[in-house]
Amino acid sequence: MSRYLGPKLRVLKRLGFLPGFGEKINQKYKLYEQKKKDKFTLKNKNKNKTYSYTLRLIEKQKLRYNFGLTEKKLAKYVKNARKRKKYTGIVLLTSLAMRLDNIIFQSGFTPTLAAARQLVTHGHIYLNGKKKTQPSFLCKIQDSIKINEKIKTINYFSQYQKVKEPPFLILDLKNNAMKLNDIVKRRYMDLNINELLVVEYYSRRNG
Repeated sequence: MSRYLGPKLRVLKRLGFLPGFGEKINQKYKLYEQKKKDKFTLKNKNKNKTYSYTLRLIEKQKLRYNFGLTEKKLAKYVKNARKRKKYTGIVLLTSLAMRLDNIIFQSGFTPTLAAARQLVTHGHIYLNGKKKTQPSFLCKIQDSIKINEKIKTINYFSQYQKVKEPPFLILDLKNNAMKLNDIVKRRYMDLNINELLVVEYYSRRNG
């Protein structure tokens, strides 16, 4: 399954708030919710097996759409997380949150995660002084990230006034740079997700 490039509001109506889509489209979703509450209702929640599957599917889709992943790529993240001798769900979330594109998005330098990914793939990002074009690159504590100053005119940085320094980053807005001083812990994530259901989804599918 390829990466989704269609209308984002349609996805939010189905899955709910996704921070990776950016503030603008999420505000539209909030207005939609205010006008039409309780659109999705299900009966016999505890007895209906279809409902249980739907819950797992929704949580899985939240991760896939928020981080802009293909189905194959997300399945690989889950598989790799299972190999670690730690809680699989937390390892999965941390692996996604420590991606280079997500770190840039969380810094506030871009309005959406997709915009951050584009900066990386277009060669505008330098990691520890070297150009990096792989959005999925797993960052580490003490990594330094700098954005090419030549792209200021593209207006990626119009949200400077709104930037709130995340607890895991040290920002240098003047030089379009940041330094990772901690891993992105579960409590730092804005995404409302039940990672256990995501792991269950793949366990049942592969079982």
